[in-house]
Amino acid sequence: MNIIFSEERLPGEKVIAHMTKAAELCVLQEGIDPSRVEISVTFVGSEEIRELNKLFRNKDSVTDVLSFPQYEDISQIADEAIICLGDVVICSEVALIQADEYGHSAERELVYLLVHSIFHLFGYDHLEEGEKLDMREQEESIMAKIDLGR
Repeated sequence: MNIIFSEERLPGEKVIAHMTKAAELCVLQEGIDPSRVEISVTFVGSEEIRELNKLFRNKDSVTDVLSFPQYEDISQIADEAIICLGDVVICSEVALIQADEYGHSAERELVYLLVHSIFHLFGYDHLEEGEKLDMREQEESIMAKIDLGR
């Protein structure tokens, strides 16, 4: 699996290792060979994510993470050698605040936000209760496998 991490605001090596493992597990869980998948992950501040949220979602507010899928429908993935799944933008500042609010580590929050976004890249959503439960179950399964469960 190739994860292209932005150099700016990069979290520590331990967090990156957990993110990489979690991303591989997400992809495997969807039945795709991780060696074929590429994702970009960028860490930004609150003002930059606010601008992106306004530009792409028409919401003038700070958010924790944004997902930009390459495919509208995961069934569109061809038998290409490399699958560029999409882009993830994580607001490190919001992640740290949320970690404190939820009473867990910054590492868990950052990894969770990546897992959450990868499932969005695969087309999962949480607008309806049934979808939300399915998505949360998928996320928590991955987090437990890397010993960052609740």
